[in-house]
Amino acid sequence: MSSSILQLNPISRVRRNHGLEHATIHVLNKQFPHMKLGGVSTPIGFIIIGEATTEDVAKAAIEALKRLRAGEIDLAFHPNCGTNYAIPGIFAGIAAWLGTLGSDKKMKSKLERLPLSILLATFAFILTRNLGPLVQKRVTVAGDPEGMELERVETSVRMGIRMHRVITKG
Repeated sequence: MSSSILQLNPISRVRRNHGLEHATIHVLNKQFPHMKLGGVSTPIGFIIIGEATTEDVAKAAIEALKRLRAGEIDLAFHPNCGTNYAIPGIFAGIAAWLGTLGSDKKMKSKLERLPLSILLATFAFILTRNLGPLVQKRVTVAGDPEGMELERVETSVRMGIRMHRVITKG
């Protein structure tokens, strides 16, 4: 993928917000090691899902941004990033689909192909599981926040789930 494409807005904003989201989660996990957290990044910021307080998320985001600016780029990458699951999942799904090619439309024919599809999907998953972190580092996340600033943190609870929207600019 061309690096020039990755520098375009809103792609660059999502990538930088994604890195700050991960860094914020790392900081929160250090403070609250047993708290389950998740996140989603957008061009205008990111959402932290979890039972942390608004103040805790705001403090963690401030610390995370300072640390990223100080060169702690590794904070921008997270082992539980969705990219690490999506990449092998995509390849496993394609491999499973390839295993069905050549079967007719009858259920019996498809069931006869199931072991082949499972085998192909498993091999694809094994072969591509290390590709997720590489794609995370090169495509979906930026470790340098550049001129990004934190604007505010808004908290809401929907269907019993606490969500903290961290709005950024720059």
